[in-house]
Amino acid sequence: MDISTARAAYEEHLVLERAYSEHTVRSYASDLADLQQFAAGRGVSAVGGLDLELYRDWLWTASQKHLSKATLARRAASAKTFSAWLTRSGHIPADPALRLRAPRPDRTLPRVLSGDAVALLLDGLRERVGDGEPAALRDLAVVELLYASALRVSELTGLDVGDLDLDRRTVRVVGKGGKERVVPFGVPAHAALVDYLARERPALVARRNDGAAAIDALLLGARGGRLGTRAVYELVAHLLAEVPGSGPAGPHAFRHTAATHLLDGGADLRAVQELLGHASLGTTQIYTHVSIERLRSSYRAAHPRA
Repeated sequence: MDISTARAAYEEHLVLERAYSEHTVRSYASDLADLQQFAAGRGVSAVGGLDLELYRDWLWTASQKHLSKATLARRAASAKTFSAWLTRSGHIPADPALRLRAPRPDRTLPRVLSGDAVALLLDGLRERVGDGEPAALRDLAVVELLYASALRVSELTGLDVGDLDLDRRTVRVVGKGGKERVVPFGVPAHAALVDYLARERPALVARRNDGAAAIDALLLGARGGRLGTRAVYELVAHLLAEVPGSGPAGPHAFRHTAATHLLDGGADLRAVQELLGHASLGTTQIYTHVSIERLRSSYRAAHPRA
């Protein structure tokens, strides 16, 4: 089988069988397209020509372009999973990428907001609601839910009205790989959602001009369609622009913040893992490092003999 045909079949496998997100599939496709181009330069067009030496040369060439360790690690992961699939599918007799290694990405601590910073942001959004600004109720519901339930932005924008259980204050979320989980939210998020559903969402639905009588999406954009991830990124980036602190100013900041605040408050690590929908406890453990670093910072600032 030629590499191009195998790539197309593999990407279909990721979508239909693994239920990977569009973003993840796009990342794999980009890496494998680069691998195919590199292989073609070596005169290799069939999957049988993809051996360990070629994979290593491909990663080494990428490293000479000064790509980050994280990018190199992702490329190695793309090659290894592709090669493993080729083996399982019977397209090659053995997996040549089993011994492929890449530099471990530098682990940086995620951006976390202080409790006071979150409170100020939410107070500002409530002031916008009081001033009658358009979409202010929806924006308040967005941020309250991001922080209360530690959702990924794709999970948030994928929510339908039927996913909410307002009586139990829970929401059904479809996460990575199509895995479902039910996560709680608190009283402030409940109040914001009730207000949005009663006072603003009907007006947004009325703006639809595509002839549809109804829409299931919980969060709607200015034209009455499902709110997109870009709109959420723009909203959060605007809100966090004036908040001191390093790191990207995206919706994940609220997810990181919620997880860290839970651990700071004594929540069990396994419970936080379940809330976040992490497949591995090791992924969740990064927040214990954040909590420890925050403790050290407070100690150095407050203890007279620090």
